Amino acid sequence: MKTSAFRLFIIFFLSLSSYLLHRCLLDHGFHLMRRYPHAPQKNITILLWRWPFGRSYSLDGDKCLEMYNISRCFLSDNTSTFATADVVVFHHQELQTADSSLPLRLAGLARPASQRWVWLSMEPPVNNRNLTHYNGFFNWTMSYRRDADIFIPYGKTVRGNGTPSYVVPRNRSCLASWVVSKYQSNQARAAVYQRLKKYLSIEVYGRWNKRPLSSTKLLPTIGRCLFYLAFENSEATDYISEKLWRNAFQAGTVPVVLGPSRATYEALAPPGSFIHVKDFRSTADLAAYLKSLASDRQAYEAYFQWHRTHSIKTYTDWRERLCQICVNYGRLPPNKVYHDLEGWVNR
Repeated sequence: MKTSAFRLFIIFFLSLSSYLLHRCLLDHGFHLMRRYPHAPQKNITILLWRWPFGRSYSLDGDKCLEMYNISRCFLSDNTSTFATADVVVFHHQELQTADSSLPLRLAGLARPASQRWVWLSMEPPVNNRNLTHYNGFFNWTMSYRRDADIFIPYGKTVRGNGTPSYVVPRNRSCLASWVVSKYQSNQARAAVYQRLKKYLSIEVYGRWNKRPLSSTKLLPTIGRCLFYLAFENSEATDYISEKLWRNAFQAGTVPVVLGPSRATYEALAPPGSFIHVKDFRSTADLAAYLKSLASDRQAYEAYFQWHRTHSIKTYTDWRERLCQICVNYGRLPPNKVYHDLEGWVNR
C-alpha cells in the first residue's frame, strides 16, 4: 500500500510540475507577444555585412535574448553565412569602400530569393552619397526617420517612468556650452552660433577649436552650464541626434535646439524640455530670453518638470538596433523594393 501511494504521489507531482511548466512557458510567450506583437514566430538570422565605422561588438551567444529579451533573433557578422541569412544589413558609409560593396559579383554568393536586404544609415541626407547605385536592391530602410521600415532613433521619451523627487542641479558656473568637431561655416548652426556669441558667453569644446573632451569629461563639462546648444549639423526630417539625447539631457542642462521643426521635437522629446531657435524672430531675442531664464530660477526649473513624469532612453549599441529588426519583422512588407532610394532619403 505504501508503495502504491508513493507511486501515485510521484505521478501527481510530475503531472503538476509539467502543468506548471507549461503554463509558465505560455505566460512567458504571451508577455513577449504583448511586448513585441510583431516579433517573428520562427528563428530569424540577421547578417551585418560590415560593422558601422569599423567598430565591432561581440556577437557570441544569443545577444538579442540575453541583452534585450528578444527571442528567435540571431545576429552574425560572418559573411560566410550569407546564403542562409534571412536578412542582410548594409551600413551606407561602408558601401562606399571597395571591399564592402554589395555582394553581387562575388563567387558563390547568389542572393537567395527569400532574403531581405536592409539599407542602414543614421546620417542626414547630406552624408549619404551615391544612392542611385543601389536602386532596386534594398527591401527595407533602417534609420532615425519615423517613416523608415525599421525606426531606430538616437533616443526616445519614456512616459510614466519619471523621478518624482528629481532635483534640478544647481551651482552652474557657465551660461551656455557647445561641443562641435566638424564645424563648417556654411552650415546653419555655424551662422546661428556666430550671431549668438555676440550676445552671450558660450564655452566651445571639441576638435574644431582644439578643446576635445574625453567620454568621461563630456557630460560633467556640459553639466556645468545652464544651457547646451544642441545644434544639428543638418536640418533634416526627424534628424535629432545624440546632441540632444546624450549631450543635453544626460548632462542635466536645458537644450537650445536647431534641427527639424518644433513639431518634430514636440513629438519625440519630453514635453517642455527644450528651447527651439526658430521660436524667436532674431538671435538677439533668443539671447535675451536665455539671459532672462538664467536670472529666474523658477522659470528655468520649469524646463525640468518632465523628469518627474518621463525619462529618456538612448540607443548606442548597434546590437540593440539590429535586434529591432526582429521586433518589427512580422509587420514588414515582404515584397517591398526601393527603386528610388535617393528619392526616399531626400524627401
